[in-house]
Amino acid sequence: MSFLNGQCLVAMPGLQDDRFDRSVVYICAHTKEGAMGLMINRPIRDLTFSALLAQLNIEQPTSLTAPPILAGGPIDVIRGFVLHSPEYTSTATLTMTQITSLTVTTDVIRDISKGVGPKNFLITLGYVGWSGGQLEQEIKENAWLPVETSTDLLFTLAPEKKWDFALKKIGIDPLLLSSEQGKA
Repeated sequence: MSFLNGQCLVAMPGLQDDRFDRSVVYICAHTKEGAMGLMINRPIRDLTFSALLAQLNIEQPTSLTAPPILAGGPIDVIRGFVLHSPEYTSTATLTMTQITSLTVTTDVIRDISKGVGPKNFLITLGYVGWSGGQLEQEIKENAWLPVETSTDLLFTLAPEKKWDFALKKIGIDPLLLSSEQGKA
């Protein structure tokens, strides 16, 4: 069995769950017991970085370009995750790949606000989860396409450009995709 740790998944138009429409998910962990990932292209429109800092009782920075807060998925939406470049580490950091690490404490948010956090990062609330065999079945049903992860896909592109970019990366023109299921 091939696991998708560190890969991205692109939701196909036929996916029957509106929560994942045009989503790109970074796979943090994938084993025979299941999978866990973070959506990387869904900004939460009504939550700003400043509001998040206020909720966490973290001092507001004087000069910092406010990053978007992303909806990481529909599960445990009050839990925060910071997916970031690996040069930043703390006791709560899990190294994932050569280009990604994951930290789940508020210390990383505090460091970001002070300008001493990771160079590249995504702040997400919630996550996506699959039970054992569920993700594999969804891939067989063409609900998701695996895509190799890159720094551009994760950290450089604006969230609204990631879905198109990921599809083009594997040679698919997003304009040619249809949400209709195999009509004969």
